[in-house]
Amino acid sequence: MILTGCVAFARHVGPTRVEAELLPQCWEQINHKYPERRLLVAESCGALAPYLPKEIRSSLVLSMLQQMLMEDKADLVREAVIKSLGVIMGYIDDPDKYQQGFELLLSALGDPSERVVSATHQVFLPAYAAWTTELGNLQSHLIPTLLNKIEKLLREGEHGLDEHKLHMYLSALQSLIPSLFALVLQNAPFSSKATLHGDVPQIEVTRFPRPMSPLQDVSTIIGSREQLALLLELYDYQLEHEGTTGWESLLWVVNQLLPQLIEIVSKINVTSTACVHEFSRFFWRLCRTFGKIFTNTKVKPQFQEILRLSEENIDSSAGNGVLTKATVPIYATGVLTCYTQEEDRKLLVGFLEDVMTLLSLSHAPLDSLKASFVELGANPAYHELLLTVLWYGVVHTSALVRCTAARMFELTLRGMSEALVDKRVAPALVTLSGDPEFSVRIATIPAFGTIMETVIQRELLERVKMQLASFLEDPQYQDQHSLHTEIIRTFGRVGPNAEPRFRDEFVIPHLHKLALVNNLQIVDSKRLDIAIHLFEAYSALSCCFISEDLMVNHFLPGLRCLRTDMEHLSPEHEVILSSMIKECEQKVENKTVQEPQGSMSIASSLVSEDTKTKFLNKMGQLTTSGAMLANVFQRKK
Repeated sequence: MILTGCVAFARHVGPTRVEAELLPQCWEQINHKYPERRLLVAESCGALAPYLPKEIRSSLVLSMLQQMLMEDKADLVREAVIKSLGVIMGYIDDPDKYQQGFELLLSALGDPSERVVSATHQVFLPAYAAWTTELGNLQSHLIPTLLNKIEKLLREGEHGLDEHKLHMYLSALQSLIPSLFALVLQNAPFSSKATLHGDVPQIEVTRFPRPMSPLQDVSTIIGSREQLALLLELYDYQLEHEGTTGWESLLWVVNQLLPQLIEIVSKINVTSTACVHEFSRFFWRLCRTFGKIFTNTKVKPQFQEILRLSEENIDSSAGNGVLTKATVPIYATGVLTCYTQEEDRKLLVGFLEDVMTLLSLSHAPLDSLKASFVELGANPAYHELLLTVLWYGVVHTSALVRCTAARMFELTLRGMSEALVDKRVAPALVTLSGDPEFSVRIATIPAFGTIMETVIQRELLERVKMQLASFLEDPQYQDQHSLHTEIIRTFGRVGPNAEPRFRDEFVIPHLHKLALVNNLQIVDSKRLDIAIHLFEAYSALSCCFISEDLMVNHFLPGLRCLRTDMEHLSPEHEVILSSMIKECEQKVENKTVQEPQGSMSIASSLVSEDTKTKFLNKMGQLTTSGAMLANVFQRKK
């Protein structure tokens, strides 16, 4: 009501009196102790902007808003400041204030409050982008400056990337895509021909990604949906039939922006899921906004040129290094998923198959393929497609490719429906577990383990159990050191979360057997390797609920065998094992005295303060593995 009154007054009396009589009221309350008053000041700066002398708008009012954005502690007030800044940007026509606006934009994007950042994307950024476009600075300053900031971050971030800042700049660039596309349309060779008359073509509902706010809608920026529909029709025709000659604004996107973005992508860390996801979404929005013809004729060729996928490149020294970079997952998940017709899906499947083959045959790290699988696997719509790629690997003639396929199954299992696991994953893994090559069989173990952790269907679990049992009991695997380490590692990882019966009847008795056999191993290096893996598995399982019977017959005997190994090979482990064994023995004795039947958990045995301190002190002396420490206190999910 107060603002409505102020605006009515301002309309009536004109700019000079508003400046003389109303603004001082605002100025006096800029540091008021009640946030409601400061909120009113922030809102009135925007509401009164149209009724003030223009030089006051771009000096005093802008300074007031700047001060409140920098100093006000209340999120609500800063959010109102941002909205008023958006309004002010619509009125300022002093080009000298452009740089100040840019600095305000960066502060707003970096604000600690989610509300303020959201308002920046919805109101301030689109308003500033409109002014930037008017000044001719969108392609010459705003976008290049944000890109340069990203490049600088990546250069400095070799020891640790500031992911928050990266997100800040990249999300700003993403919010500028509609403004950039509008600029390209309005400066096209055909823009003078785009006059409305007669029937206007319809724009497909899914033609553009959903905008963050109406101000980021391309039709709002262009002026109307009808005008946009007309321009789109001419745009597609121009790209398909007449090319880009003389079309400066689009040539800048093709020759400056895309190469710089692709160069940036090759520098980000492929193992950073967050970065891969952000850039993937960015490319997706860019390709969807600029349309299918543009994506097929301008974006894909630039990636394909860099990712030359051919059998000649198998020697990893021959420029194949790019296949291990983040370029692979970002092209696969940001560009090849933009359109989902049959030929688009085929292209994606073919690309992933080629990457899997080339990485495997050149013994290169698989991180780029894993990143593609993780990003695509987050969406159930791609599960079938990923299984098609993996089946290609399952039946490949090279054992190296089959090995990769086996390892990739583990990544696709989480979040996949049990029906797919049952019909497509399990049969593929069973096929691989009978492979002529031992390395391929071993590579299936983590995936079998993950099925035990994620599936509840009884018959499927039985099939997996039988397969793992054959690995453990078949004489041909007796001396397979790498198979045993893989199984023990998998038991330690999935044991705490697996079904209790599987853990009690299968995991713990088999760990006991493996510990017994390891006592007889004559090669010290192998014996220590298995012992350390067993130690980590036992540490993880010690938090589970273990019955007294199991404790006496398998868990304690296994720990004692392990202690025998460690006495010879690693005294610091032996100290902790002795402590664990003592705790278990005391617990069993106490149980027998108090209540002959029932279950017990070793985890609870660590509760008495004295023993807990001793145990933790001993854990602290160990340097073997951080993962192990985490495992010891891991709760059953």
